[in-house]
Amino acid sequence: MRIAFIGDIVGRPGRKIIKQHLQNIREKYKFDMVIANAENASHGFGLTVKNCQELLNSGIDVITGGNHSFDKKSEMFTLLETKPVLRPDNYPKGIPGTGIKVFDVNDEKLAVINLMGQFSMPTVENPFNWAVKLVDELHEKGVRNIFIDFHGEATSEKRVIFMMLKGLVSGVCGTHTHIGTDDLQVINGTAYLTDIGLTGCRDNVIGMDSKIPIEKATTGLGGHFTIPNSCKSILQMMVIDIEDGKAVDCFKLKKYCDKPDIIKTKAIFD
Repeated sequence: MRIAFIGDIVGRPGRKIIKQHLQNIREKYKFDMVIANAENASHGFGLTVKNCQELLNSGIDVITGGNHSFDKKSEMFTLLETKPVLRPDNYPKGIPGTGIKVFDVNDEKLAVINLMGQFSMPTVENPFNWAVKLVDELHEKGVRNIFIDFHGEATSEKRVIFMMLKGLVSGVCGTHTHIGTDDLQVINGTAYLTDIGLTGCRDNVIGMDSKIPIEKATTGLGGHFTIPNSCKSILQMMVIDIEDGKAVDCFKLKKYCDKPDIIKTKAIFD
């Protein structure tokens, strides 16, 4: 199977570039499943029912989240009950929803796991021990095709989860920082990227209008972050070919709104 993972979709520009290009890219590269982190898809903070449906209609199959999953709490409660939407599975007990679902893809099982790191994040259970428990349970059920969206601030946490699970899952990709990294690799059949980077405005500050971040940096006074009405956007995704639970190929795609070509970067096999 071939799966694609899209990084933090930020506001209307992120949704727009997906609506304009994802279906064509999906057909060209023959994706069997598209997963996307969309916790910033609605005005940069959270996800609404309307915007969720827009993304699903645009070619996304599964949506993951993170620390902004519940910014629009009532709508997220509805989405978790009615749509293929995940929130970090290691949120404390009692939080609605789940961070793990198993899907049928080409007559095989694919588990999608959403986890959140600890550093500079809301209160969560230990993601490392939590991940091992989930993967062990999936293996006991015979599920070997496993993809993890690890939503974290610290690059070290993302690398740790990869080192712990290499050879045991098909892929691990980090989200949250909105800045893509260049360490795409495959070790022991596990594809890895520290952070896929945002899908949205690329010419501002992590998808947000630069005015308030600059004021905060220079004066210490914050304000309400907004999404620019006009910007240069980018669509970024990680693509993994999986056979018998192992990543046999992996590459990253970048589509710039103002450039005709799709940039493809192959993973290093170590």
